[in-house]
Amino acid sequence: MGMVRYIANKFFYMLVSLFVLISATFFLMKAIPGDPFTSEKKIPPEIKARLYEQYGLDKPLYHQYFKYLGEIAQGDLGVSMKRLNQDVTHLIGQTFSASLKLGLIAILVSVIVGVFLGMMAALYHRKFIDSAAMVLAVLGIAVPSFVVASLLQYVFAYKFHMFPVSGFKGPMYYVLPVTALSAQPIAFIARLTRSSMLEVLHADYIKTAKAKGLSWAAILSRHVLRNGILPVVTYMGPMTANIVTGSVVIEQIFGVGGIGKQFVEAIGVRDYTVIMGITIFYGVLLMVARFITDIAYVFIDPRIKLSGGKEG
Repeated sequence: MGMVRYIANKFFYMLVSLFVLISATFFLMKAIPGDPFTSEKKIPPEIKARLYEQYGLDKPLYHQYFKYLGEIAQGDLGVSMKRLNQDVTHLIGQTFSASLKLGLIAILVSVIVGVFLGMMAALYHRKFIDSAAMVLAVLGIAVPSFVVASLLQYVFAYKFHMFPVSGFKGPMYYVLPVTALSAQPIAFIARLTRSSMLEVLHADYIKTAKAKGLSWAAILSRHVLRNGILPVVTYMGPMTANIVTGSVVIEQIFGVGGIGKQFVEAIGVRDYTVIMGITIFYGVLLMVARFITDIAYVFIDPRIKLSGGKEG
């Protein structure tokens, strides 16, 4: 019952957060100067009036808001205002597969490489491996992903022709965008893992395990690694947010035909429904990732109380 109550509580706050996100996105879109039908080519007033009527933009703002909430409650994200007969849900479904592949691979690479670097730095504390890993971590945190992407393109695609400059047609096309997207998360995970494992390695129960004659491999797998990656599990939610939001820029740089590209294009032409639909979709993804992270944390660390906090 404690677990059910915990999950229900987290789910309730997730719904509240989603409602706030939908409302904030709606009113921010309406606050932006201009509208989807503002362009260099002037539209005749009668045609513009018909377009306003068709998309409900002639109605009072509160009417538009409650109408949109009703549509969202039914799972309807609306129809694009700039693409003829293009349903927003269908548009997301068409383009999300590329973004999903890119994001999942980047998350997997970030966790594996970050934990490995952090573990090596902790095991070889104050040695060359530790210093080299931390230098890479500092660079990864300090340099923005779009700068890393541009450098990777210039060096490995333009200069040495080792990888394609852009596109997303095969395994070789994944290397540069995944590297650019996972550079910063790898750096954060490496630093988190290093500091956490250094603390664990000096804990009393590690000394007890050694005194009992437990093998070093068993100590690493059962105690050091399991307890050392707890901060990484906590970071999984924010990391997913960084990768999802960062993919918008990376997809543009590498010409990945994903949802990020559609998002940027929609902002450029003020396509309200597409902007709001993709924002809500991103928001749901991030909230679900955070929800799963919170649940996983309880299972990984049995000291966590379901009511919050750790047992004394």
